[in-house]
Amino acid sequence: MRDGRQRLLDVLEAVARIERYAARGRAAFDADELIQNWITSHLLLIGEACRALSPTLRHLHPQLPWRQIVGMRHILVHEYFGIDREIVWSVVEKDLAELKKQVTSILASLGPDA
Repeated sequence: MRDGRQRLLDVLEAVARIERYAARGRAAFDADELIQNWITSHLLLIGEACRALSPTLRHLHPQLPWRQIVGMRHILVHEYFGIDREIVWSVVEKDLAELKKQVTSILASLGPDA
């Protein structure tokens, strides 16, 4: 069973993978279905990792919008044909850097044995 530390590391790995292709820019995202699917899949993984975090860990770190992150995961899983690329790109552009920063901070606060 994966613990909270491992799940937070999963989030950081997914963010790094998104960043790799998001660096190509919005035009590449709009033009390439593979990039769209790559980014969407990794946003889904972020949501899944956050969904599986303990309620205690989420409660101790209210600076992140856990409910919205998990809600995005639900939309990506259950509304696949209704995914709005504008929203996906907006999350990449406006939210990922802060998510990365906050998760890195949480990991540091947990210490190596958490």
